[in-house]
Amino acid sequence: MRYANIKYCDIADGEGVRTTLFVSGCRRHCPFCFNDSAWSFDAGKPFDANVEDDIIKSMEPFYIDGLSVLGGEPMEPENQEGLVDFLEKVKKTYPQKDIWLYSGFTLEELQGKVPVKAPYTTSPRTDVTDRILNTLDVLVDGPFIQAEKDISLRFRGSANQRLIDMPKTLKTGRVVIWHDDPLFENHSL
Repeated sequence: MRYANIKYCDIADGEGVRTTLFVSGCRRHCPFCFNDSAWSFDAGKPFDANVEDDIIKSMEPFYIDGLSVLGGEPMEPENQEGLVDFLEKVKKTYPQKDIWLYSGFTLEELQGKVPVKAPYTTSPRTDVTDRILNTLDVLVDGPFIQAEKDISLRFRGSANQRLIDMPKTLKTGRVVIWHDDPLFENHSL
């Protein structure tokens, strides 16, 4: 696996201050994608043990709230293989910090409950997909759709995208939307 960029002290891609990893490779090619330079699986640099260690070290300060993973597409099968052990290591090292992952696939596509939409012809589901989903605190799912772009939305670009509270979703078996407003009760879809 390769990565296109790493941002330290990022405040745009999840709640609080975060380290953000942008993996390389995406077959979806959404029109008006904000990160089309990461579409190629050859973009950027190799994601190796030194890079993993640098990211984990960057998360040590108390003011870093967690890790965000974007792309490209983190849930391309090739990227899942490169991410699974790393995400489990982050979760074990910093159980109090959260992990957000942005995917153009819906949760239902990742779980194999519905067929994928074009340009994909095969499921992104692999033997490590569930392990990755189990490390996540928030999954931002669904492709960016220009016609649904809404700059007033937090942490996502278009209205079709959901911020899914993964621990509650996996526990209840139904999609639970994440909200950061304590006055707004989490609800299911």
